[in-house]
Amino acid sequence: MRTVRLTLIGKPGCHLCDDAREVIERVRAELAAEGRPTELEELDILQDPALARVHAESIPVVQIDGRRHSIWRVDPERLRASIERAAKRQGLLRRLTGE
Repeated sequence: MRTVRLTLIGKPGCHLCDDAREVIERVRAELAAEGRPTELEELDILQDPALARVHAESIPVVQIDGRRHSIWRVDPERLRASIERAAKRQGLLRRLTGE
């Protein structure tokens, strides 16, 4: 099974970012227990002026494979379903391209 890439865009001291991280990690643990791998990258808008310009008013932002999934709040059921769809979509693309 392919690893789905998650990105959390936020900043230190952001309580919504902390809440989002908690939901993401809980869903990741559930999926890992089922053999569905994910990886998480965290980006800090305070360290990247371009990210800050785009996302300053909408953090946290969660992306799945580079596509925006949510802002501000993360629903665990919706996140899990979106990760599963991303894994299936990638699997289908791999079969179609013969990779």
